Amino acid sequence: MSGIFSIPVIVASLGYFVDIYDLILFSIVRVQSLKSIGLEGQELLDKGVFLLNMQMGGMLLGGILWGVLGDKKGRVKILFGSIFIYSIANAANGFVNSIESYAACRFIAGIGLAGELGAGITLVLENLPKASRGYGTMIVASVGVTGAILANFVAKSFDWRIAYFIGGGLGMLLLIMRIGVFESGMYRQIEDSDISKGNFFSLFTQRARFSKYMKSILIGLPIWFSVGILITFSPEFAKALSASGPVNAGEAVMFCYIGLVFGDFISGFLSQYFKSRKKIILLFLVLTCVVTVAYFLQSQPSPASFYMNCAALGFAVGYWAIFITIAAEQFGTNLRATVASTVPNFIRGTVIPITFAFQLTKKHLGILPGAAIVGAVCIVIAFYALYRIEETFSKDLDYIEE
Repeated sequence: MSGIFSIPVIVASLGYFVDIYDLILFSIVRVQSLKSIGLEGQELLDKGVFLLNMQMGGMLLGGILWGVLGDKKGRVKILFGSIFIYSIANAANGFVNSIESYAACRFIAGIGLAGELGAGITLVLENLPKASRGYGTMIVASVGVTGAILANFVAKSFDWRIAYFIGGGLGMLLLIMRIGVFESGMYRQIEDSDISKGNFFSLFTQRARFSKYMKSILIGLPIWFSVGILITFSPEFAKALSASGPVNAGEAVMFCYIGLVFGDFISGFLSQYFKSRKKIILLFLVLTCVVTVAYFLQSQPSPASFYMNCAALGFAVGYWAIFITIAAEQFGTNLRATVASTVPNFIRGTVIPITFAFQLTKKHLGILPGAAIVGAVCIVIAFYALYRIEETFSKDLDYIEE
């Protein structure tokens, strides 16, 4: 059990904590920051979607960049490079005065954020024995998502610009703390060999490999539909549900991530207890269906009951740790960092088509029916992908992809 609290687990946990702080901060300060630079009314939603998509677009690009570098140059180097870039972008975000500069900062921050989780999870999986590696990723995810709680506290206590400065400072502090972290033993065995490492395009050149890669991504669709749509735009949904009082996006994010903390912890523990990743993801997907239906069926909810539903939704989609773990465990050491970095960022990047589909259906059907249809499609796809994916709980990870 002592290995579960080893340096790689602690470093990855704190890195993901800062990652989530920055990732979620925009959702919390969206309205306040956009009003500060002169936007009002419908622009708060439309430009908010644009900025969210810029951030996610950066993460798509960064996921590929850092994943490939993680397999070619090592996991630890990526932990330093990624945190440096998003710390600088975060600090710069505190100075923006236009949508254009805001978008540029979110895009660059997205690139930097993309390398944090994948490299950290890969390092944990390759340093812990297979009997306990699920506990390691459980701790990383559970500690990491509490970054959203800190982001909400900071955003309520300080001006939005200061909140971004604090994010940049946290990143720089973590950068210093990482000095002395050692590389994965599995990676060191192939580091100087002629084995092909980090070949991103090899994920698409073989049918079976491409299939398991796509299934690894698609089982996470409901997570970012819930966070990217239902939680990020919670004030608009609360208004459509005729809530008895105003709902604050920061509070909704905080309650959602409180639920995620418990969801990630419970799902990780259950996957170890029952020795299965697939069964526990199935359980949480069913729970996601139930809670999502309850979200849309709320009638004139009070802000308190709406926030409780956000917490329940966060708990239901709290299989993020297992989602990343099962993806990384699908592939060999020479492709593992590439997969572990691209899969979470590609699923985050699906916010772009999800928000596009949401805006399209909202325009024709209204905000509630439009979101419900998009959510139903995401959940059905996730069920199918999970059904077809390989169980990896007892899989030996010390092998190479040919």
